[in-house]
Amino acid sequence: MDPNDRTRVSEIMSTPLETIAPDASIREAAKRMHEKGISALVVTTSSRAIVTQSDVIAAVGSGRDTDETVVADVMTENVETVTPDLLMEEVAAMMTMYGVKHLPVVDDDYVGMVSSTDVTAHLS
Repeated sequence: MDPNDRTRVSEIMSTPLETIAPDASIREAAKRMHEKGISALVVTTSSRAIVTQSDVIAAVGSGRDTDETVVADVMTENVETVTPDLLMEEVAAMMTMYGVKHLPVVDDDYVGMVSSTDVTAHLS
């Protein structure tokens, strides 16, 4: 990454933020991600949580019923977040350090999502 690049998360994050309820089925989560062309949804819980394509694929691959299994059963809680003013260099380092592909963007409340796809597109 170019050390002179001063691009901030707010410049490349995806908005509007797509959310889903924790009691929604993973079928609904998969449908929403497919329709929106995204790979993660913020889960509307009191703790910071997301559900990703990988979570849904793992559930389906292990034989779970997509209508009976709810988002809360497969979501990741207490996820790392970033602020809109964070530099892309720092975001890329965080994704590598935590082994994640999505970081919700928070400024008092959720404002967007930055993904490894956003980072890669920015670098191209």
